[in-house]
Formats: sequence, C-alpha cells, structure tokens
Amino acid sequence: MEKLDLDPQLITHFERVYIHRDSWDSQVARRVRHFFSPNKIECVTQLPHSQPAGNHLSAEEFNLSKKQLYIQEFKGRFFKRCPGAKPGLTCCNYFVLNLGIQCNMNCTYCYLQSFINSPFLTIYSHIDQAIEELRLFASKEAEAKIRVGTGETIDSLSLDDLTLYSRNLISFFKEVPQWRLEFKTKSNKVQQFLDIEHKGNVIVSWSLNPQAIIEREELGTAGLIERLEAARKCRDHGFLVAFHLDPVIWHPDWKENYSQLVETISYYFKSHEVLNLSLGALRFQPEQRHMMRERFGSKSYVTNAEMFRSQDGKYRYDQDLRKEMFEFIMQRFKEKGSWNVFLCMETKESWMGAMTALPKSIPDLDAYFDHRPLAAFREHRRNSRSLQPSELSEL
Repeated sequence: MEKLDLDPQLITHFERVYIHRDSWDSQVARRVRHFFSPNKIECVTQLPHSQPAGNHLSAEEFNLSKKQLYIQEFKGRFFKRCPGAKPGLTCCNYFVLNLGIQCNMNCTYCYLQSFINSPFLTIYSHIDQAIEELRLFASKEAEAKIRVGTGETIDSLSLDDLTLYSRNLISFFKEVPQWRLEFKTKSNKVQQFLDIEHKGNVIVSWSLNPQAIIEREELGTAGLIERLEAARKCRDHGFLVAFHLDPVIWHPDWKENYSQLVETISYYFKSHEVLNLSLGALRFQPEQRHMMRERFGSKSYVTNAEMFRSQDGKYRYDQDLRKEMFEFIMQRFKEKGSWNVFLCMETKESWMGAMTALPKSIPDLDAYFDHRPLAAFREHRRNSRSLQPSELSEL
C-alpha cells in the first residue's frame, strides 16, 4: 500500500463509506480501510439505499449524497468523447475518462445537479480496466494528438490523495508520449503525484475565478492563491499547467474582479509557462435551475442570472454579453503577454465575435480542433463490439 498521507478533512467529510464486496480489496478500498474508522465502513453486496422516488434527488438528498461515499466497480465504458462535442458548438477534440461521479465540493452552478440520481459520491474501483481501455485505443492511435481529461463527472484531484489514481495514469501515459493527460481541478491537492516520473505530457489545470466568486459560488474549494501555489509546484516539477476561466460569471463588479484575476495570474505565471487558457461563460441545463434555486436561494449570482435558451438547449447569457465579457478578459491578457487563449463550448458566432476567427485558422489552436482523432475514436468504438442504443449518442 502507498504510504502517502490523506487530508484529515476528507476523513471527517464523509459520514459513511460503503464498499461493494467486489471492490473490497481494490486500491482505493484498501486506503479507505487504512485511514477511516471501521465504524464508518460497511461492506455491501448491493446499493445500500434504493434510488430516490421519481428518479430525482431532492435538494436535501443531493446535499447528503456528497457525504456518503460508495466504492464499486463500473459496468460501462470509462473512455468517452467530451460531452461538449455537440452540433452547433466548436469542439476542441477532447476525450474524457470517468473514474467516479459526484463531487465533495459544492459549486452553485455544478452541472451534476442536472442529472445525478444516486444518493452517494461514487468512486469506481477498477482503475486497471480504465487504463486497459486507453491501452486498447492506443494500440491503434498512439501517434494521434489525443487529449484525455478525468474531470467531467468528478473533480480530478479533490479525492486523489485517497484514490491515488493520478499515479496510475501518469505511469501509463509514459507509454503514449504523443497523448496528453489532463487533471482538471478546483483543489490544491498535487503533492501525491509530484514524485512520479513522466514524459512531459501531463497537464494539471485549474478552473479559476476571482476570489469573490470563489467565496460566493465555489463553496468548499481551494482559494485562488491556493490553486495558483499548487500550479507553481506542478510547473516546478515539469508538469504542464493550464487554466480555465470557466465559468465566467456576470456580477456587478465583474470588470474589476476579472481584471484583478488577470493581474494575479500574471503575477504567478508568465504567458509562456501556461500551456493554454480557456474561457467559457456560465451555462447550465434547464433541469438544474430548480435544484440550484432550492439549494442556494437568491444569494447566488448564478440563480439570479438572466439567461436564455441556446441552440444546444442550455441556458446561457445573451450573445452580446458573452462577447463583451470575452473581449474584455482577452484584452486584459493581451496587455500581459502572449497568452494562448481559446473559447470552451461556445458557438461559431462567439468565436467570430470575440476571437474574429474560427480556431482552425488560429496558429497554436488548430491542432486542438483537428477532428481526425475523433473520427478514429468513432471507428474504434464501432469495431470494438456492438454498441448499446444508449451509446450511439456518444458517437
């Protein structure tokens, strides 16, 4: 067993831990049993509780789900294309590896509120199977420019000092130096993997917002300076660093606060030390609006925002407001150096309005939007086995 320490706050955060019998001797379960009191742990052979009535969690049930940990095997596919790859949006050719679902942090705008129906924070125990899926695809596309992220349905690093999955993944990515692995987080937990040898193809990225927004909308997350200090540690150990100003949230002092955010980022990093920097405006699914209001009331800028249905079905700010915010922030970065900035999950209209060009015509961004790896992935999925109807939408 790895001797790496565990954040004591994580031990107190979880009120109850359920481990499925099939996962009892897994890597993550062994660490849970080592650090947590036996009184908190229960070995189970099925879900400890039934699914909620109507297949939806109430606000109270959603809050409680963050404090109940369930460790089990995952019966589906770990490796998928980014859910942002939808008609009408300009996709950056990103793939995801889902190693769990739910988050121990508490952002007001979290998109997990739109679909989670399990009363647990779940960690999938068989990391070896996830890596085997990557290895199978790599056997055909090892030279492709593939980017794989682990932060879609669970924060990449907020529980990583418990799972240590970062160590497994970094070790595998040494086998595919053309690929890039991205950990995306709002935590400052990086110490657990800094000693691992790597090939310079591991990106550690942070979602950043002004401290005022972090305190109001990103509850239970690391502060801005804590995130940037953790990013410095990663840089000093040869890891690539990236930032995501996403979601950009309108509020009365948004210009002042985002200007200060750019100043702070520029103080900690020179532009050449940051691989890329993405911008994305606040957006959310219609299904989560009621949940957000029930959980956070009127104190949140998110629940009070004036939003409009976009062509992808999500609520977004008006196109003109998004353009104004993107242009303002990009201009602040231009004043601080030559930053590699792109838009995340945005329409062609937003690209033309804020960037004056589409990504394929912008130097240093065209490789991110090359669709050949996505086409190869679709072919791989079709040939690997017969797809279930629910998986057809992933192609």
